[in-house]
Amino acid sequence: MVKLFQDVSFKTSRLVTSTYSTSFTIGVRCLDSQIRDAVYSIYGFVRLADEIVDSFHGYDQQELLELFEQEYYLSMEKGISLNPVLNSFQHTVKRYNIDDTLVQAFLQSMYSDLHQHHFTEKEIGEYIHGSAEVVGLMCLKVFVDGDEYKYNRLKPYAMRLGAAFQKINFLRNLKHDTGLLHRTYFPILAKEPLNEETKQLILNDIFEDYEFAEKGILQLPDCARLGVYTAYLYYRSLTRKSSRLKRSGC
Repeated sequence: MVKLFQDVSFKTSRLVTSTYSTSFTIGVRCLDSQIRDAVYSIYGFVRLADEIVDSFHGYDQQELLELFEQEYYLSMEKGISLNPVLNSFQHTVKRYNIDDTLVQAFLQSMYSDLHQHHFTEKEIGEYIHGSAEVVGLMCLKVFVDGDEYKYNRLKPYAMRLGAAFQKINFLRNLKHDTGLLHRTYFPILAKEPLNEETKQLILNDIFEDYEFAEKGILQLPDCARLGVYTAYLYYRSLTRKSSRLKRSGC
């Protein structure tokens, strides 16, 4: 029966992924079938935390995030959780030896979303590391299946790809983040208005991340290369489209 619940847990994380992110789902489907569920479980975990801080308005978001964190660590201690998403994630964390510093960095970025609305260059670097780069590193742990040499060699590329994905999401969601959530993730926009010049500076930074990350994608194990490259091409296409939009389109 425990095996049946494990299956239900991973299917739940897969459902969360396919419901919230078509692009990520397309990429995961191109991964080797043996690692798909692990990546779905990572996305499910980060998506639920992100939903708490971005969407659960009218509720005590701080308390919900604290309870989410507490339940995760309880699942790590007990080896099971009645929350299917947390249950599948804790299984993946143990199976692939995902370091707790990655989980903590992610959660700290989520907590900062509840209280911090403007970022300096240093602060946004720390935020992007926690909210995106470490997610790439969690997935990399799965891709290399415990090979520490490969992990350390590919680590910089995974971080830059995660950063690029996060920055283009910031740009695409600019109106929502500034208007509804009152957050400004681009430090330059705290000093300058969004215009073609500032937008181009942001896009140049993103394309630099892409150029660097592509070198690492080509070195990924066979089980992961096609899936990651598919996601990379999808997001790079979104970035090109964003570069052609006028200010009103952002």
